[in-house]
Amino acid sequence: MKTFKYLSLILLIGIGMVGGISSCNKDEVGPTPRVKYVRVTRPSSSDSLLIGAGQGQLIAIVGENLGGAQQVWFNDQQARLTPTYVSDESILVSVPSQIPTTVTNKLKIIFKDGYELLYDFVVQISDPEVDGMVCEFVNEGDIAVIRGDYFYEPLSVTFSGGVKGTLVAVTATEIQVRVPAGAASGPITVTTNFGETKSNFWFRDTRNMFISSDPYEGWWNSSYVVSNPGAGAPKKISGNYIRYTKNTGPWSWNELAGGPASAMPNHSKNIPNEAITKPADYNLKFEFNTLKPYNASIIRINCALNAEDNNAYQWQPPFDTKGQWQTVIIPFEEVVASYAVKPTINPNGYWCRLLIQGPGTLDADLCFDNFRVVPKVLK
Repeated sequence: MKTFKYLSLILLIGIGMVGGISSCNKDEVGPTPRVKYVRVTRPSSSDSLLIGAGQGQLIAIVGENLGGAQQVWFNDQQARLTPTYVSDESILVSVPSQIPTTVTNKLKIIFKDGYELLYDFVVQISDPEVDGMVCEFVNEGDIAVIRGDYFYEPLSVTFSGGVKGTLVAVTATEIQVRVPAGAASGPITVTTNFGETKSNFWFRDTRNMFISSDPYEGWWNSSYVVSNPGAGAPKKISGNYIRYTKNTGPWSWNELAGGPASAMPNHSKNIPNEAITKPADYNLKFEFNTLKPYNASIIRINCALNAEDNNAYQWQPPFDTKGQWQTVIIPFEEVVASYAVKPTINPNGYWCRLLIQGPGTLDADLCFDNFRVVPKVLK
């Protein structure tokens, strides 16, 4: 009888131990995890809930039964998880800085038992930012360089005319793209997985030209116009261009192009009225190529005046494009601010001139093209 009681006691203890082990396993797995919300981590803004966050931003995932989390993913990028920042009630984690290839707009938490929890969450990656081009006039088949930010591959560059360029090299801040056949005058569009941006500037911008050699108009020095570049001369990017090659002494007077409205009956009228009344909304642009550095004297640019102003606008050296065409951009309000007499609207046209005069000796080999006044913002 004692033996039976003893065996019964052992059996009950064994059953209790098995039951205890089962309970531990159940507790280890725990109830189903749940995300209630995501918020910022600043104590002063703890009530600021998030439906998305930027790259690298530290966030708090708040919920229930989160202690078993072993991995956190945003789209297809795994975040770095610090165990001490994981509790049943919350997970502190930084959104990965890497750019996702596959965008799901989901936050995924993987637990040690293999359970996966999905939660709607957007990684906020900026649309491409298109600031400008090294040169806005590039021939078909040549490489255009676009500057900006958030250039994340895969991406495409579409020119006006609806044709796409062939990518040569891409970094986050620069695109090199081969100009395709059919690329037309107008804005370019950069498209990534995260957005699409149309440029404020125009590629091959033919608007509002006030000094152009197509055809040549003006009082001075048509001999500077290059129609058929010879050996060693820059190739044409937009019809004819101006080339000034001269050893220029201090304060010598060198008029390259321009004149009064009567001598430029077509080009002098191209400056828009709004540029006169709202110069802060416009840029003065031209293409420049230095076969020898612009390192002395002064390039003086008259534009939109009713009479000459020999002291304005003064574009100071140094500048060196190292034999490549480059677009120069000058805020038009700076040009207007330099004039002794502010311009007024004149339907008959304006005095325009390109003059080189200043201190120092300039061993010049300088090329110019496409002087224009164009809007800063796409219109």
